[in-house]
Order: sequence, then C-alpha cells, then structure tokens
Amino acid sequence: MSGNGDAAATAEKNSPKMRVIRVGTRKSQLARIQTDTVVAMLKALYPGLQFEIIAMSTTGDKILDTALSKIGEKSLFTKELEHALERNEVDLVVHSLKDLPTVLPPAFTIGAICKRENPCDAVVFHPKFVGKTLETLPERSVVGTSSLRRAAQLKRKFPHLEFKSIRGNLNTRLRKLDELQEFSAIILATAGLQRMGWQNRVGQEGGCSVPVAVHTVMKDGQLYLTGGVWSLDGSDSMQETMQATIHVPAQHEDGPEDDPQLVGITARNIPRGAQLAAENLGISLARLLLNKGAKNILDVARQLNDAH
Repeated sequence: MSGNGDAAATAEKNSPKMRVIRVGTRKSQLARIQTDTVVAMLKALYPGLQFEIIAMSTTGDKILDTALSKIGEKSLFTKELEHALERNEVDLVVHSLKDLPTVLPPAFTIGAICKRENPCDAVVFHPKFVGKTLETLPERSVVGTSSLRRAAQLKRKFPHLEFKSIRGNLNTRLRKLDELQEFSAIILATAGLQRMGWQNRVGQEGGCSVPVAVHTVMKDGQLYLTGGVWSLDGSDSMQETMQATIHVPAQHEDGPEDDPQLVGITARNIPRGAQLAAENLGISLARLLLNKGAKNILDVARQLNDAH
C-alpha cells in the first residue's frame, strides 16, 4: 500500500497542473445558480481548465432597508466585483445584465451574453390572494417592487393599487410576502423564479432605477427597437418603435484584434457594421423620444424621486 501511494503521489507531482480560472459572483442563491450555469458551459467548452467560484457580498446586498433609487450609489450590485477584477483577485465575473451600470469602468468589457430566458415580469400573490389578478385585487392593496419602471407601468394600468419598495434577494422577498401582512403581491422577474425552480409561484405574467424600458425583436434581417418612458405615477407615458436592417452572416470570421468595443461589449463574432447599425438605432430611438418630450417626463420623475 505504501508503494502504491508513493507512485500515485509521484504521478500527481509530475502531471501538469490545470489552469484555474477564478469566477466572481454575488453570494445570493440566484446569483450562484446563474454562475454555476455559466461555469458548466465554460467547462464544456474548455475541459482543460479548472474553475473556482469566489462569492462575495455587494453594497446592494447589504443595504436592504432603503429603496434602490434612494441609495444614491451607482453599481450597487457590481462595484465589489469590479474591484476584485481590478485587484486581480478574480479573472471574470458573472452578472445579471440588468445589474450592470449603463457605462462600464475603463478597460472593462462584457465578454459574452448568454441566451436570454423569459424576459417577462411576474406577479406573485400572497397565499390568501391566490387565484386573483392585479385587476381583481381589493382597492388599495399594496404591491411590492424594487423597480421604479415596474411601479410606473403598473400604476398607469392599475390605479386602484398602491406600490411600495421591497428589497432583498428572492428568498427574502418571498418570505416577506408570505409571512407579513404588508403586501398583497410582489413583482419579480420570471427568469429568476424559473432558475430557482419556483415557477408555481407565478400568479400572473406581465435598469430598475428609472422608469424607462426597451424591447428588441430581430426578424428577417430587421431589428425592431421599442422604447418607453413613464412618469412615476403612471399618468404620463411615451412609447415609440424604430427599425433598421441588420446584416449578420450565418458564419463570420473573427475580426482583427483591434476591433472597437461598442457599448462596452466585445462581440468578435458579429460584423462591425451590424454592431454599429444596432447602436445607431438605439441612439436614434433615444433622440426621437427626447425630442417628443421624454426628457420632461424623466426630469419630473427624478425631482419627485429626490424629494421623497
């Protein structure tokens, strides 16, 4: 037995060590599930690499008694992970795209975006209201959400309801809903519920810090972009759709190493012309909305939010 052990130890010592890729993530259960999924895909693509997951808490995870829009800090769920990248403590990080700031820090890039899951919002009801819809909830029922955009959209459609900030990870929010009598329902992302295996809690389908939204559809070489802006009380809104032709060959050779990064995303398998066309469409749509009065709606929303 001693000899076999010595032989095994010698073989292990002489074998080349696998390169370790350190992957940063938040500590929440949902973040870990998302990161595990990404790591599994990377392992399938690069079987010769070893992956180590390093989890940490962020500012957004620690401050749970204040609405996201009131904290006054950017990169609430990403800053600590960004610092870990800067200090070379991790090699890459996995985020929900909605948590990223609109402008990335210098030298940072979005290296890959996984195929999107269900983009819809979901309503989860208190057990005593199972079978109800938002429309049939009693007058002045309280609905919880951490998103100004969701609240603004829903206030416009359901003026008989009241909306209140609710913070915490999915486990915490569902516990607050079920155990407290404060909320009749809460609004969550369907994708998160599905990843946690809680699809049965979905009672109705329908950046979180400003009341704006965008929806994108690619069909027959046409990119359709719909943008919307809402006042905080839902009384005013604006929505426009624009389209552009986008040529993306089925097979495309990688571009040169100095290809530009557009909007912080490295997309070397997409032709530069297609990337520019998509970015210009977004800029054009934003300008159209601003020219039609979106700036006034957002200015009022910002003033009201600051006042409260």
